[in-house]
Parts: sequence; structure tokens; C-alpha cells
Amino acid sequence: MACTVVQPLLSRIVRRIAQEHPSLFARLGAHQSTDFLIDPVELPFALHLRPDPQALIFRAVPRDAAPDAGATIRGQFLLLLELLDSEQDGDAAFFSRDLEVSGDTEAIVRLRNALDDIDGSIAEDTAAMFGKPGRAILSRLRRSYSDDTKGYPQP
Repeated sequence: MACTVVQPLLSRIVRRIAQEHPSLFARLGAHQSTDFLIDPVELPFALHLRPDPQALIFRAVPRDAAPDAGATIRGQFLLLLELLDSEQDGDAAFFSRDLEVSGDTEAIVRLRNALDDIDGSIAEDTAAMFGKPGRAILSRLRRSYSDDTKGYPQP
């Protein structure tokens, strides 16, 4: 049920990102056809991404029905969001075990480098797509994950 509810939002978001940041795909090279599973552990679903500009996929999937992925990235939602915008050090998150990666590490590094090269904030751009409510939700989400100790509550 949750997958069905968020899918129209995910489709809109990925189309906008593809439109505004076409260089992201070029940086991925052969890994455009890699299936990435992005697993925000406290959400009731995972995200399937295939960053192929000719057959772009970004969809919510139940964890028990997730497709085989060439690369998997797992962590708290806000950590993943901050990694998206290069606000967190992925290496530090990996070594502190706040972030789990498996599969094709070259694909993950390519994705990381492509995201690092984007000017601005994908999270802010996405929130702005939904106007004032979107920006308010992003702000509230960020506050809810405040940096007390480690910064990321465990599910």
C-alpha cells in the first residue's frame, strides 16, 4: 500500500532530476543500467533505481519483493538524504556502520561521484517542487533527526 501511495511522487521527482541534471547520467557510464536498491531502513519500503536515461526507473518496492540489485545501499533515511546532497561523508558513515553497501562497489562509487558533482541540493530542489508544504516537510524531517549523539536513531 505504501509503495502505491508514494509512486506518483517518486516518478515526478526522478523526471525532474533527470531534466535538471542530465550530466548525472553521463558520469555513471556503463553503470546507467545497474539496478540500485536504496533501503531507508525505517521506511516500510525500499527504492529501486535504474539510472538509465532511456529507461529510467525510480520506484518504491516492498523489501520482500525487491528486484535483484547490482548494488545495495542501506541506512537511515536522513543519512541517505544527506549523502545525496554530499552533506555527510559516505566513508565515515560506512566505517561507523551507519551505512551498509553491498554488490558492485564500482557502481556505488560512480553514483557517489556523480552526485558529488551536482551543484545545489537535490533534496532542496525536490522539496521546492512541492512548494511551501514540501520545504516545511524537509525542514521538519531534518529537525526530527537532530544531532544529539550519533545523529541517527536506530529503528
